[in-house]
Amino acid sequence: MFKLTSLNLNGIRSAATKGVIPWIEATRPDCICVQEIKAQQADMLDKFEVIDEMNGYFQFAEKKGYSGVGVYTRHAPSDVVVGFSPNEFDAEGRYVELRFDTPTRKFSIISCYFPSGSSGEIRQAAKYRFLAELHPHLMRLRAERDFILCGDINIAHTNADIKNWRSNQKNSGFLPEERSWMTQLFEKEAEAGGLVDVYRVLQPDTTDACYTWWSNRGQAYANNVGWRLDYHLATPAIAALARKEHIYKDVKFSDHAPITIDYDFQL
Repeated sequence: MFKLTSLNLNGIRSAATKGVIPWIEATRPDCICVQEIKAQQADMLDKFEVIDEMNGYFQFAEKKGYSGVGVYTRHAPSDVVVGFSPNEFDAEGRYVELRFDTPTRKFSIISCYFPSGSSGEIRQAAKYRFLAELHPHLMRLRAERDFILCGDINIAHTNADIKNWRSNQKNSGFLPEERSWMTQLFEKEAEAGGLVDVYRVLQPDTTDACYTWWSNRGQAYANNVGWRLDYHLATPAIAALARKEHIYKDVKFSDHAPITIDYDFQL
């Protein structure tokens, strides 16, 4: 089995003080995709470059204390692709792709952090630009190779993915335009679709158990008033190999829960 975890850290230094490294050592994923590192290269030296014998590969945001993504892996990649949007979003540290290619297979693992639009219209517009740019990129990639994109997508796709869906229909993360973007991504027969929400393959009907993010306001976590914002998005051949999922709601390294999926293959 290949064990792949995704986790928004909300700051790697903060998560480290809350025990994320011993947890990774105990759960022993083959790879872990992390988002919101909120660090620079100098902050990682001799501290977070390697975790549990997994080498890390990163894209850092130019702005200090902001964004940043990485993939830690026990398996040496054949290539590393840092960024996909040189004109705007690469400066924000939102995409790193590790390729594990052999003569018979092309396969990638991607860690991606989608923008949030919750701070206002300017960032929501940026989020829409990000979605518009990422979609054709993923379609081109799908035509060339299998992949799993892990990340904080910052979108709850359906009513089942959010506790209070009625009251959030005008809020960023559950807007009709965002949800339609994901629906198009998952359309099986569409030329501009074809990706798979792997968690929903394994758990098509769960509601309250599916959440991966809770607001820090009020008693959202205690009352499980959550959103499913963290995903494994995969090409169909890889999604078909998914065997088991686990959302670690009971560990609290950030405002997100880790999500792990076991796949029936080896790198």
